[in-house]
Amino acid sequence: MEKKFTPSQVEEKIYSFWEKKGLLRSKQGKPYTILMPPPNANASLHAGHGMYTVDDVLIRYKRLRGYASLWIPGMDHAGFETQFVYEKHLAKQGKSRMDFDRKTFYNNVYRFVQENSGLIYKQFKKLGFLADWNRSIFTLDSHVLQQVFETFKKMEGEGKVYKDEYIVNYCTFDGTSLSELETEHVERTDLLYYMKYGPFVLATVRPETKFGDTALAVHPKDKRYKKWIGKEVEAEGLLGKFKIKVIADEMVDPRFGTGVVKITPAHDFNDFETGRRHGLQIKQVIGLDGRLNKLTGSYAGLKVKKARQKVAEDLEKKGLIIKIDKNYSHSVAVCYKCKRDLEPMIIPNWFIKVLDLKPPVITAIKKDRVKFFPKRFKRQILNWMEVMHDWPISRQIAWGIRIPVWYDVEINPNLFVTFLNKSGASVSSKIADLLKKYNFSEIEEGLQKLIADKKAKYVVSINKPKGNYLQETDTFDTWFSSGQWPLVTLKKDEYKARFPTDFMGTLQDILPFWISRMIMLALYMRDEVPFKNVYLWPMVADAKGQKMSKSKGNVINPVDLVDKYGADAFRASLFFGISESGKVNLAEEKIIGMRNFTNKVWNIGRFIYLNQISKPQFPISNQIPNPKPKNLNPVLRHSEERSEEETQTLKNLQKEYKLEKKKYLSLMDSYKFSQALGLVYEFLWHRFADFYLEELKEELRNGNIIVLNELEKVYFENLKMLHPFIPFVTEAVWKTFYGEKSSILLQKLKS
Repeated sequence: MEKKFTPSQVEEKIYSFWEKKGLLRSKQGKPYTILMPPPNANASLHAGHGMYTVDDVLIRYKRLRGYASLWIPGMDHAGFETQFVYEKHLAKQGKSRMDFDRKTFYNNVYRFVQENSGLIYKQFKKLGFLADWNRSIFTLDSHVLQQVFETFKKMEGEGKVYKDEYIVNYCTFDGTSLSELETEHVERTDLLYYMKYGPFVLATVRPETKFGDTALAVHPKDKRYKKWIGKEVEAEGLLGKFKIKVIADEMVDPRFGTGVVKITPAHDFNDFETGRRHGLQIKQVIGLDGRLNKLTGSYAGLKVKKARQKVAEDLEKKGLIIKIDKNYSHSVAVCYKCKRDLEPMIIPNWFIKVLDLKPPVITAIKKDRVKFFPKRFKRQILNWMEVMHDWPISRQIAWGIRIPVWYDVEINPNLFVTFLNKSGASVSSKIADLLKKYNFSEIEEGLQKLIADKKAKYVVSINKPKGNYLQETDTFDTWFSSGQWPLVTLKKDEYKARFPTDFMGTLQDILPFWISRMIMLALYMRDEVPFKNVYLWPMVADAKGQKMSKSKGNVINPVDLVDKYGADAFRASLFFGISESGKVNLAEEKIIGMRNFTNKVWNIGRFIYLNQISKPQFPISNQIPNPKPKNLNPVLRHSEERSEEETQTLKNLQKEYKLEKKKYLSLMDSYKFSQALGLVYEFLWHRFADFYLEELKEELRNGNIIVLNELEKVYFENLKMLHPFIPFVTEAVWKTFYGEKSSILLQKLKS
């Protein structure tokens, strides 16, 4: 047995053995199933992916407990994220998505993904993941598309899907609406303009949207303005005088500014809801290109920030700006990818009505048909379900699962279409006008984008209907397709035994966006919850607990750490000494500490190995051929005479070990992984090695086989308990004792 455990010399060899031996696949036993949260297809390993180790720990633990544990992997096409990456790739070539028709652009992205995908699986293998890679699912596989289509068709047929013009966060740079998870909020200092508005003065950071104002609002209990409520006032504007109504709404904060606010329903979320309550007109004055439109007169064509500056200057010239607060701090929504300001925008989107879909989810969670760990997340998801509003499921991007809706261009003459003509020029107009100049096939072939209002008539079909139909160019939000992950990962004949699946682990942040929707869609489509247990793992942060980001320069590359210290050390550092605070503080010093522990595990095994003379005679190994060790001590004494001190020490060892194992099994079964690892760490290093080996060292030197066998038994049972966390060193030790054809994964960890 080598003096030192060197991960780089054994890890790849051991993983290859597991693959060839078929140990990545499930074996005989009671089914236990975990579905891998699908990483982006073109992603590479980052620190957060390290927490997928949680799944691997459970798969290995359950395998040792006799289960037919199966971990099914997959990859997500990651619509917006992938298109963003590809567009950056195009930009380096001096091109953009607008240089291609939709079909060509989609196919180009598909090739790009194929060429750049698969790296993360190779990196997962470096971490030792026991996933059945032959079962991998891609969210654009044909059977996935079929399932997504069936779900949409069923919902649409039952009136649970509708199209409406609703306010969304829209990135004018990336050309799509964004979900809550794709929106970041940053604190920023902006100018707060105090603007004269008829008899009032009001404060706003967005004077450029005043062209879309359809009311002024005050709080109903604000005595300063009670006499104005319900009346129209005349105001001076940049486009001439106009009249505007004063309304009362509790949304208004009397302490903000002067207590009067302008209501712009098309460009502010609060204003939109206020407008719906009061039946206000919606006037959209900013286009999808991020420029002011024709309703703004001479300001049309200006981008938002330039328009803001110009409008403010002109208002000031007309004496309509009373003062400017230059130090106003507020929260601004920005795109999580390009970091540009998001525009609240009214655009046609597809929505799912959740009113009837929520109650079954709430009931299932309350009755613990799905259990949450840590337990506090049960309350969090119930709170989310209570406030969950209708779910927008469409994105204005090309890369993704295209919504299977078709529009007859003759029935819908007002479809707004953008396409590339035969000359390669981008043309936009209503379809009725385009057909006067271009034939339908040219428009269809060059189609880039289609916008249909909420009243447009459509047909739901996975294939094109006969006639002049154009398909919806919006794609499904990836949360809609990935929300059906449990419905597309198992084989048909597995649902009886493996559904609901046993465990779903994922990041805490996506509890409302993914977990809730998987439960909702599974209950809707199969009348069953998709999984029995949900484990929300914490965020991986730097040594100081700060979120990793390139701008902070604190990003840790897991691949570098694995290459330097070994996969076991990296894996163990994700669990050791972790509380339920919500963060895993990852520091190189900690990984070094775990590397030292793996070395300790090896050194204990080496000490026992060098004290062997023949194959151990105890239950866990009597069925395994044991090669004769190369380095042997003098013949061991088979003594039947044991001192009282020796006997008591062995009894204490057995008692302490049994308590350790009982507690370990309890902790693992309740997903308290950090405590389970810490328990075995403390026992093996500080009790077994530092105390019992020292106490019994003299007996070993004297050749006492009974003592050796007892120590071996306890040590190898601890190897099994450690194996889920540090699989490579435990497997390497096992092979040293029992031969290269053996595996610790073929053993049983009994109660």
